[in-house]
Amino acid sequence: MTAPMRHQTAVCPGCVAAPTEAAEDAPTEARLAISLPTIHCQACISKVERGLSQVPGVRTARVNLTLKRALIEADPDMRAADLVPVCEGLGYEAHELDLAALAATETDRAGRELLLRLAVAGFASMNVMLLSISVWSGASDATRDMFHWISAAITFPAIIYSGQPFFRNAWHALRARRLNMDVPIVLALLLALVTSLWETSLSGEHAYFDAALTLTFFLLAGRYLDHRTRAAARSAAEELAALEVPRAWRLDEQGQEVEVSVADLAIGDLIRVRPGGRMPVDGEIIEGRSELDRSLLTGETLPVLAEPGTEVSAGEVNLTGPLTIRATAVGAETSLHRMADLVAIAESGRSRYTSLADSAAKLYAPGVHILSALAFAGWYLYTFDLRTALNIAAAVLIITCPCALGLAVPAVTTAASGRLFRAGLLVKHATALERLAEVDTVVFDKTGTLTAGAPEVVNLDELTPQQLSVALALAEGSSHPLAIALTRAAKAAGVEAVVLEDLQEVPGYGTQACLSGQVVRLGRAAWVGARGSLEQTATWLDLGDGLPVAIRFTDALRPGAQEAVSALQDAGMDVMLISGDTVAAVRDLAERLGIQSWVAEALPDEKAARVSQLTEAGHKVLMVGDGLNDTAALAGAHVSISPASALDAARVASDIVLLGKDLSPISEACGVAKRATKRIRENFQIATLYNVIAVPLAIAGLATPLIAALAMSTSSITVSLNALRLR
Repeated sequence: MTAPMRHQTAVCPGCVAAPTEAAEDAPTEARLAISLPTIHCQACISKVERGLSQVPGVRTARVNLTLKRALIEADPDMRAADLVPVCEGLGYEAHELDLAALAATETDRAGRELLLRLAVAGFASMNVMLLSISVWSGASDATRDMFHWISAAITFPAIIYSGQPFFRNAWHALRARRLNMDVPIVLALLLALVTSLWETSLSGEHAYFDAALTLTFFLLAGRYLDHRTRAAARSAAEELAALEVPRAWRLDEQGQEVEVSVADLAIGDLIRVRPGGRMPVDGEIIEGRSELDRSLLTGETLPVLAEPGTEVSAGEVNLTGPLTIRATAVGAETSLHRMADLVAIAESGRSRYTSLADSAAKLYAPGVHILSALAFAGWYLYTFDLRTALNIAAAVLIITCPCALGLAVPAVTTAASGRLFRAGLLVKHATALERLAEVDTVVFDKTGTLTAGAPEVVNLDELTPQQLSVALALAEGSSHPLAIALTRAAKAAGVEAVVLEDLQEVPGYGTQACLSGQVVRLGRAAWVGARGSLEQTATWLDLGDGLPVAIRFTDALRPGAQEAVSALQDAGMDVMLISGDTVAAVRDLAERLGIQSWVAEALPDEKAARVSQLTEAGHKVLMVGDGLNDTAALAGAHVSISPASALDAARVASDIVLLGKDLSPISEACGVAKRATKRIRENFQIATLYNVIAVPLAIAGLATPLIAALAMSTSSITVSLNALRLR
């Protein structure tokens, strides 16, 4: 997708602010987006940015490692499809993204706003505390009143600005006729301000300006810590929609290719898909032979043969030869779009999880109001003094206001998230740790998760030098994943390729050439004349002597896969393997890792359904996956983890991202999550103990502003120190 932007021309960088009239005539800039799921470090960023910047027509290129995405500013006639081969030529998998399908995020702006409000509250509270010290030290009469009025002048604008998040949330809750934690917070602030202003106007001794600001500061600190644990609020369903191909080549009545928007395609249209292109719709092949990469959709390790009559789905990648397909489903009816709908449903189900903080708020908010009302009523009936009753009610609200509760969860999650980040895990969701602590079943995907997703030759030493030389020469003429793996392994072993004649790739079958007048082939068993079958992944070499040789491959384990599975099983968790790959490949991996329960050839909706069945049976499921075929299952699981190498949609659907290649931190994350939940419950106990001690003092009329401020500060610091025990 290209989004035109207005370009500002200038004779020098210092004159950018002065656009010329020509800049107003027409847009001269386009924004492009490319997904780069395989980048993993700063070197990757530099390499991609440097490579893209050297392309004529590209003005700037910036790569975001977290989102695994490149944003490019280029000439208006430049397309993302033109830059995908450039990225692939640099050695990175690349997919065009539709910018219009991606939701803009305000996360960074919201974080800056919270931090600014926190800074204002902190600065104001320090100044008011300095003034209050003089009052506590014995200032009286006109001096005390002056300090109180100065405090009021500082406090009111500071709280009006800093307290806006609480005011907005409380107003929304009251409009919906419900209570949340922000309602008693706002009530305490308003009552403290009104009472303090009233006392100041009557030359009273006590004012709660310092307590109100301190309360605001600590609560904003909790909100900011909570914000830092959250990822950008992007939807996995939107990411899936962004992967849909924005344009396609439709054949007109004369058989000529015409580039059109995918939105303009209709059922029955003939569409040409070139090698390396992604299927824009569901359809049936009517012309051409090739191989299809279905790994992102089904998890199949190897490409499958594509020929006339083969059904294809949107999102599959055509590898070797041009294909002509007849559209059978377009737009919202494609398999990729249905997967996006499935993900959206799963995400909405997870959002119903009630966190410990929410559970506490349901009990705490009405309790605070009732207690304050009873204190007001009791003292008014006892003294018939409205001023005294209102002061005590304000003291009760301030004392019981949930500073410690506001910090109880975010302080722990921040400490735990920091520890896991150092271990190689990025916690994205605020309640992920709480949900992870409840997990009793772990479901792994295979390709790209437990395995590296790249085949490795296992029997190179069984081939003769001549066979190796010919195999290398044939493999160099193909872009098939097995051929690439064979080329890499043979060159690493020091093999030199022979010189072949008339080398050509036969789409869907393999490569062939002539050697000393003899046809030699490397490819599918049936094509080279091999009899029998192997359960193991293999390609076959035929030197023309009628004795084809099998070159066998295996999918290498990711580092730490064995350790992670063993540690989870030792912790008493059930470990399952669910994959879209073949039965033989899945069985082999399950036996290597000691996984008793496994499912092969599972479609995306079947994966999601299996996770749903486990959930309905009472299990708390941790799903670990990386592909489009895992996205619905990731979104529907109780908690989910995806590697950083995963596709954007899978990473967005996940609660936690594994930053490195090593899987062993997954078991550590489960242990940290259990300890974090324990700390959260301890913090709730600390907050409860604080209220048990402080509330009677407030009700008895002994809670001065000094006591209120000290009590809030002490409870908040205690909770924070307890959270730091996780680090």
